[in-house]
Amino acid sequence: MAALARWCINRRITVVILWLAVLLGLTAAAGAAGSAYSKSYNAPGTESGHAAALLHDAFPGQAGDTDTIVWHTDHGSVRAASVEQTMTKVLDKTRTLPGVTSVVGPYGASGAGQISRDGHTAYASVSYAQEAENISSAQAHALVDTAKAAGTADLQVELGGQAVGSTEGTSAHLSEIVGVAVAAVVLLLAFGSFAAMLLPIATALVGCGTAYMATVLLGHGMTVADFAPMLGMLVGLGVGIDYALFIVTRHRRGLKRGLTVAQAAEEAVATTGRAVVFAGGTVCAALLGMFILRLGFLNGVAVASALTVLLTVAASITLLPALLGLIGQRALSRRERRTLAELGPQPEMPAGLAARWSAFVERHPKLLGGLAAVVMVVLALPTFTLHLGTSDQGNGPATATTRQAYDLLAQGFGPGTNGPLTLVGTADSASARVAMDALPQTLEHTAGVASVSPTVFDGSGTTGVITVVPDSSPQSHATSALVQHLRHDVLPSAAHGNGLHVYVGGTTASYDDFAQVIIGKLPLFVGSVVGLGCILLLLAFRSLGIPLKAAVMNVAAVGASFGVVTAIFQWGWGTEWLGLGRAGPIEPFLPVIMVSVLFGLSMDYQVFLVSRMYEEWQETRDNRRAVRVGLAETSRVINSAAVIMIAVFLAFVLSGDRVMSMFGIGLASAVALDAFVLRTLLVPALMHLLGGANWWLPGWLERRLPRLSIEAPAATAVPPVPALPGGPVPPAPDQHAGAGPARTPTPRPVPLSDERALRARSAQETYRTR
Repeated sequence: MAALARWCINRRITVVILWLAVLLGLTAAAGAAGSAYSKSYNAPGTESGHAAALLHDAFPGQAGDTDTIVWHTDHGSVRAASVEQTMTKVLDKTRTLPGVTSVVGPYGASGAGQISRDGHTAYASVSYAQEAENISSAQAHALVDTAKAAGTADLQVELGGQAVGSTEGTSAHLSEIVGVAVAAVVLLLAFGSFAAMLLPIATALVGCGTAYMATVLLGHGMTVADFAPMLGMLVGLGVGIDYALFIVTRHRRGLKRGLTVAQAAEEAVATTGRAVVFAGGTVCAALLGMFILRLGFLNGVAVASALTVLLTVAASITLLPALLGLIGQRALSRRERRTLAELGPQPEMPAGLAARWSAFVERHPKLLGGLAAVVMVVLALPTFTLHLGTSDQGNGPATATTRQAYDLLAQGFGPGTNGPLTLVGTADSASARVAMDALPQTLEHTAGVASVSPTVFDGSGTTGVITVVPDSSPQSHATSALVQHLRHDVLPSAAHGNGLHVYVGGTTASYDDFAQVIIGKLPLFVGSVVGLGCILLLLAFRSLGIPLKAAVMNVAAVGASFGVVTAIFQWGWGTEWLGLGRAGPIEPFLPVIMVSVLFGLSMDYQVFLVSRMYEEWQETRDNRRAVRVGLAETSRVINSAAVIMIAVFLAFVLSGDRVMSMFGIGLASAVALDAFVLRTLLVPALMHLLGGANWWLPGWLERRLPRLSIEAPAATAVPPVPALPGGPVPPAPDQHAGAGPARTPTPRPVPLSDERALRARSAQETYRTR
């Protein structure tokens, strides 16, 4: 690491140019190739996935996206001549739009069912040749503009569908700008230097920008979910700024000790940079753990997110030292540079609020630890009501056209209209075809069914499709119960003895199947991720207590953050006020991705906090002192890093995307609890209570474990600490008196271990055991 840092500092212009060249090259390639993200979240091997595959093969013309135009009038009827003439012109113009293959409206012989019983609401179906992800923004906007132009004070026109949904929401760039702006303010307050403030932001932006463009290209080689780029930016900006913050903080500390710019940057990368590589590697390992689930689109999310973290780490240990070399002493504020020039290097001891808080935790570990535990348990309680399921356009903001179209259809035609079930059957014999043809009559008398379409066979007559509209919403438990009733009772009875095979698909069925796959594999996934972290911490800190506490803390952070997400998005506490839409179930893939990300992020703070305690423990073998000094010296940096990450995550709520808002609030709450409740309160309180048991490791295990050093000791010599009060040390007499002007002797560098000894003695006076 030291050699890498030295190379980057000596060739700083070359390093900066190389990074910018890679970024610009990938940007050009991504612009030329375009995006190829997937919006299909089906789980392979499930019944709904099989139904979708049969439908695609038998009716390829129905594979494209279908959007809906809904119009409503409070006065009169949609059958009125003026309304019919207006909307007929709209539908005729819609048929001529690029990409539209058909428009089925209510003003015809076959459209009677598309007008509500009260006559106030009607809808038309607009079919595209392509799936939603392949429909351009211009095509979607053309549909919205064409339909919306017909709206008047007496005629409300709204639109729904995936393509229409892509036209809504705030640009993701607004979220990034807000998050970066808040991070800049925090960094400026922490460093007091504008140049130092810019470095973490520039490093994170270059790393994340490079990863973003690489993710665009990655979508052409494997299945990558459409939310993967934004998720990568969310995680990458958070960890990228934090990693750079840790390294710049160590670099500034070296400058204050009197090191040259090159020496300070080299030491920062060789010490804190190693911890950054360790933490980043842990995050990548946790993200790649999603491969255990064997779900194609999650594999793409895992690779894209891990690639983002990997590139931000690479930027932190190569681009950042080059930038540190460019700004020189300006990494310190003007006041700090003036103090260094006037007084020379000064020992930097923890003081102020951090020191007082550390001593307070030491005096009251039981009280504070119990209070922290109660907070975490209370926040985790909503997790026990967690319901994984479909989140659709009915959960959007009340002002969104897709949400209003959803509500109008539900009011006029019933809640099940927004999420019909699709029954796909294979009939290889005459008796099976007869049974399939007669199935709608059976379904009409099934509890929970509002309406059933006639059976439609493909050209060969071997595959039939029936559309079933439930009498409950797609997100309702009643709809899920209907899916299970059809699969286990109604359809097996209808197919008995005739060779008919019918599969239930549709929105609710696919999300329920997906949730069952996730739930079934979640214990293995969580166990693997947590187990990996325990092994790494065991190797790094040579202790059984440290990794076990870390595992418990990780589970606590995940449980409490899920509780917050459940209360806000599922219970609806403040969702409409926050502009997040109506309450609804939690996305099935959210727990998996959040566990991966949260585990990796929590490891950052665990490593940063405990490594300082471990260093002090090795020097003094005093647990109380190790915990006290470690917390006092790291809590300020941890809190600053947490505030930055929280700001970046919460800013993604402004994206207008419900899934990204879930990620943003979930990750922000987890980081806040992890930094301000767990790492600076519960963890040190437990370590005070456990005493020397924190560092216990059986001798037989100690001898067999390989050595893994997270943060190597600094090898750079440093100038001596100025003499303690009592008078300056007189300079040595000049041996060549009279031969020329008197020369100020150069201070003799002392090893860092001697400085640590002096720091330890001073700290003992400052943090005397009470």
